[in-house]
Amino acid sequence: MRTLVSRRALSTVAVVTAALTLTACGGSPDSGDSTAAISLQNCGRTVTLDGPAQRAVTLNQGATESALAMGAQEQMVGTAYLDDTIAPQWQDAYAQVPVLNESGYPSREAVLETKPDLVLASYATAFDEKAAGSQDSLADLGIASYVSPFACADKSQRAPVSWESVQNEIADYGRMFHSGDAARKNTELRSILEEIRWNKAGNGKSVFWYDSKTDTPYVGGNAGGPQLIIDAVGATNVFADLNGAWGAGSWETVLRADPDVIVLVDASWDTAESKKQFLKNDPALRDLAAVRDDAFVVIPFSEGTPGPRLIDGARSVAEQLGGIRK
Repeated sequence: MRTLVSRRALSTVAVVTAALTLTACGGSPDSGDSTAAISLQNCGRTVTLDGPAQRAVTLNQGATESALAMGAQEQMVGTAYLDDTIAPQWQDAYAQVPVLNESGYPSREAVLETKPDLVLASYATAFDEKAAGSQDSLADLGIASYVSPFACADKSQRAPVSWESVQNEIADYGRMFHSGDAARKNTELRSILEEIRWNKAGNGKSVFWYDSKTDTPYVGGNAGGPQLIIDAVGATNVFADLNGAWGAGSWETVLRADPDVIVLVDASWDTAESKKQFLKNDPALRDLAAVRDDAFVVIPFSEGTPGPRLIDGARSVAEQLGGIRK
């Protein structure tokens, strides 16, 4: 496995650039009145809080880890819906927060019983009638809500697919919880990203991002975390023509592309190992070069979701690609 080469000079530039970027986005919450009202735009809605959130509920692992990355565990009254395992650096903090439903969305009643002032989600589906209820219905009760800018229900409102958009979402969490950790996380992100791009561990490699098993493969498309990681390592997505963060691909496309590398997403609903065994036992797919050569990269689903762990996913993919010969 190849180790990423240190680029101290470039990393220094990245740190300065990150600081300037965050200043342009509204500044660090380290300074100023920590009780001041908060207002920000999200998916065409205005999120308004009288002050930093004090009773937040997170409805997806991505939202949960984004809040924990801000050191906000004491400002949280509930979490839900794990895709895999909470990152080690936040497990102690996670243990301090009540779990409303570990394997799915909690009911609206369970959410309201926590008396939240803010409900956060990684996906708009968290705000349907089978879960927390619509954002409008929460607003009628005086409860603010926020959904990842990459997953707005109105697709026209979604943020551009870029690392800058990831940083902006992290900065939003910093504002909602009045945490200076957002600036530090974004500084770290820029520095690591610069190293990954410099090394180009995926240069010349085609990648099939295999999310889950269905009659047709559910795959990483061209507008989300998987594509950002693939671009960062310098590789090519065999489903670059598929619009969206994830979507239904086709086995015919995979067979024609004969990818150099297959990224296996490890999730509670569909493990990486189960996908590997499916590929190895299928009469057609087992002849793919990547399957024959065991050219697999394994990544937790949570590290392919935009947020503070996405850069960890990019670093992991880069390091694993470094050990795969084309």
